[in-house]
Amino acid sequence: MIRHAFIALFALGLGAPVSAAEITLQETPSLAERVAAGELPPVAERVPQEPLVVDLALKGREFGRPGGTLRMFITKPRDIRYMVVYGYARLVGYDHDYKLKPDILRAVDQEEGRIFTFHLRKGHRWSDGHPFTTEDFRYWWEDVANNKMLSPGGVPELMLVDGKPPQVTVIDETTIRYAWDRPNPRFLHALAAARPPFIYRPAHWMKQFHADYRPKAELDALVAENGMRNWAQLHNARDNMYKFDVVGLPTLQPWYPTTGKNAQGYDLVRNPFYHRIDARGVQLPYIDRVELTIAAGGLIPQKIGLGEADLQVRSLTFTDAPVLKQGERQGNYTTYLWSNGAASEIALYPNQNYEDPAFRALFRDARFRRALSVAISRKTINKTLFFGLAKESNMAPLKGSPFYDPKLSAAWAQYDPDLANRLLDELGLTARDGDGTRLLPDGRRLEIVVETAGERQEESDALELVAEMWAEVGVRLIFRPLDRDILRNKAYSGQSMMPVWYGWNNGLPTPDAPPSDLAPVDQTNFSWPKWGQYTQTKGQAGEPPQTPEAKRLLELFRAWEMATSDEGRAAAWREMLKIHADQIFAIGLVNAAPQPLIASNRLRNVPKTGIYAWEPGAHLGIHRIDEFWFAE
Repeated sequence: MIRHAFIALFALGLGAPVSAAEITLQETPSLAERVAAGELPPVAERVPQEPLVVDLALKGREFGRPGGTLRMFITKPRDIRYMVVYGYARLVGYDHDYKLKPDILRAVDQEEGRIFTFHLRKGHRWSDGHPFTTEDFRYWWEDVANNKMLSPGGVPELMLVDGKPPQVTVIDETTIRYAWDRPNPRFLHALAAARPPFIYRPAHWMKQFHADYRPKAELDALVAENGMRNWAQLHNARDNMYKFDVVGLPTLQPWYPTTGKNAQGYDLVRNPFYHRIDARGVQLPYIDRVELTIAAGGLIPQKIGLGEADLQVRSLTFTDAPVLKQGERQGNYTTYLWSNGAASEIALYPNQNYEDPAFRALFRDARFRRALSVAISRKTINKTLFFGLAKESNMAPLKGSPFYDPKLSAAWAQYDPDLANRLLDELGLTARDGDGTRLLPDGRRLEIVVETAGERQEESDALELVAEMWAEVGVRLIFRPLDRDILRNKAYSGQSMMPVWYGWNNGLPTPDAPPSDLAPVDQTNFSWPKWGQYTQTKGQAGEPPQTPEAKRLLELFRAWEMATSDEGRAAAWREMLKIHADQIFAIGLVNAAPQPLIASNRLRNVPKTGIYAWEPGAHLGIHRIDEFWFAE
């Protein structure tokens, strides 16, 4: 068996698999009373026998002391899920160099990219103190993923290679193996995602809602008591590892909620059985409590200025920076400007699956997409909205990615209205009406309805500028804000003409990162949602890709999946990026835009600079907020 380099690197980064016996553990002050009363075991019995030890000195951070309440704002009840994102306890996770390291797992053995053996930490416990073992993995696989009542669509697509599931073997209480016939390069990266698949469950807790483990009469009574249709609905309602709004559901995250769903605010308390400790023997997280308060997004900057938050990045945009700076003294915080990690801060997506045949034909023609792109002055947008602090670029990998190439960033990104006019004329769009707007062959005006989630002022401001620029070449832009869920559903069904969103989530791709954003494999890509649906559902929904370029991207995605080396995967990435740079499936405006973050002047270990990205990194997750602490 070959132990993958993944493990050798482990001791250099996030922590080292050492025995708790080698470190003198220190009891957490806020838990001492419960320990003395016998409500909790002492810290030596709460942390795993092989905890993840974090040497903060090696990371250039300060050792902290436990205590305090961290205050943050959210805009809606369901946003409590972001504490799972920020807490970032994963089977494997990214370190600060975007390399994968074991986290909840002690180690991973990898053979031929298709066999993965997981080694759990001996003595690791759920937040309620129950042992975390391979039974929790077996339960999910056999009793949830392969149960027709609970998973009518079958096992997650991640767990299939060539349509076949893995052979899952429980070796012992702390060792489990997943073996596929062919490589599954997406597997580990998915486990490190901002929203991971959670291939384990707290089996001891979930079994009370499962028909195979509870007497029918008892379960029927529980179903009726909760107003559910059947036991499967009840089980799935309680099985909410990501949504994080079920009080009592055990977790492995650094904090767990004590407030029920749909509240006006949420309190989360420290997980006394958390698996990470610092090199001095202090159990993480340092902070005892997290307090999430619901507020309207537009009011959050003012509330921060009044000193009502200790840490905030979500719901803040660059347009809030002046207000945030003005409130620093009164609010006792500092405003930092991080960098957004998406491939584009603002991107327009001509929907190649739009229901109108005339516009659909235009959106599928690269000349039209290129014309719209070169009709935009990115320099004007950067100076006007970001004071020149962003990077003028089409959608492309950022600096820091091995695939960064200035040529990709510059492709069809020059401001050239003369070229735009020539391309539009070449398409036969030469007729215009009285105000100069071009006409379609059927006589309709060339009016493009651009829809956004209406959550970012930068999008609205940018679209106003784009509308002026497109008008110069005879294209009229109509801007329409929508609720994000309505926007997505309209795009997926072909009713949205040109959604606006961020660029690719992963602006810092590496060869072993799945190129999902670049190929029609998922409906969430607004360039071709129906083609993505078709791939995602194995032909049960949507429609197959219908252009040579989209078909080639799908082939290259499959080639990436089948590659057995980084060189093979990198080759697939490079060709896919080259196709995107040439075809402009989405029109990026700027990237690496400044993202404000505020941190209390009492809060320590908050990076002054950082990349704020959903993937990879889980927003604040990669920055390890369990290591933040209050200095008083």
